[in-house]
Amino acid sequence: MDDITLLVLAHPAESQLKMLDRLPEGTTIAVGESLEAFERVAAGADAILVWSGTRALLQRIWAIAPRVQWVHSRAAGLDGVLFRELIESPVPLTNGSGVFSRSLGEFVAAAALYFAKDFRRMMRNQAAGRWEQFDVEEVHGKTMGIVGYGDIGRASAERGKALGMRVIALRKRPEKSQGDSLIDEVFAPDRLLDLMGQSDYVVSAAPLTPETKGLIGAEAIAAMKPTGVLMNVGRGPVIDEAALVAALREKRIRGAALDVFETEPLPAGHPYYSFENLLLSPHCADHTPTWLEDAMQFFVENFERFRLGEPLKNVVEKRLGY
Repeated sequence: MDDITLLVLAHPAESQLKMLDRLPEGTTIAVGESLEAFERVAAGADAILVWSGTRALLQRIWAIAPRVQWVHSRAAGLDGVLFRELIESPVPLTNGSGVFSRSLGEFVAAAALYFAKDFRRMMRNQAAGRWEQFDVEEVHGKTMGIVGYGDIGRASAERGKALGMRVIALRKRPEKSQGDSLIDEVFAPDRLLDLMGQSDYVVSAAPLTPETKGLIGAEAIAAMKPTGVLMNVGRGPVIDEAALVAALREKRIRGAALDVFETEPLPAGHPYYSFENLLLSPHCADHTPTWLEDAMQFFVENFERFRLGEPLKNVVEKRLGY
C-alpha cells in the first residue's frame, strides 16, 4: 500500500513525532488534538495513531474516517481507547504491549527487594545517623503470584525466577501457559484466593476490563499472608483502593508497592502518601530515558508491516479488552 494517510492524535510539539519522518515518502500525516485538525483529510485516512489523544477525540474522528484500516495505541492499556463502534468493527487495533514491560518487571523485582531488605529502615537510620543492625530476608525461595500473565506478568516472572523465587500465575486461559518454564503453577480465575494465600509477593498485572475491575478486593486481600506484599503495575482500578487502604492502615499485610492508581494524579492528602508500609511510584516505573522513543519506534516498525500488507504485531482482542 502506498500514499497512506495517517492521523496522529497528539500535541504537534511532542518531540517523538519527528520520528515519523522515517515513514515512506508519500505518507500524508495530520497531527492534532481537535477534530478540526483532521477534518480535511479524515475521509481518506487509512490509519490512526493514538499517541496522547483521548478516547472522546478518537471516537469523534472515527465517525468521519470511514476508510480507516488500522488503529494503534501507544499505551498498553486499552480502557482509554476502546468504544463500541471500534470494538464491533473488523479494523485491527494494536497497542504498545511489551514496549514497557522490561522496566516494569524491574520495578517488581526492586519492590520485592525493598521490602525483603527493609530499605526504608536503612534510609531512616542513615538519616538519623543511627548504627542499628537488623535481620533481613531473602526473596530466594519465596513465592511470587502474578495476576494477569501477559507481557508485564511474564517480565515480572523472568526477574522473580532469576532471584530464585517460585512463580505462580493466574490467567483467564491457563492452557496458554502450558510448557512455560517460568511458571511453577498456573491457576484459572476461580482460584484467585488460592494464589493470594500462597504468595509472598502478589503482582497485579491484569488489564482493566469489566471482569477485572475491583478483582483484588477485600476478600482477596484478606486471603493474603500477614507478611505478604501487594504490587500493582497493571491498571489502578483492578485493586479495590478502599480495601487496600484499610489493610495497610490496619497492617493486615506487610505492605504494597503501587505504580498505578484509581485516580491519577493521586489527590493531595490521599492516605497513600502517609503510609510507611507503601512504596509509591507516580505511574512512572516505565519512564526510562527512551520510553517514548521506544514506543514510537515500535509504531514505525508496525507501520512498515501495515504498508507491506504483513501481519501486524500486538493485535489485541478488542472484545476481551487486551
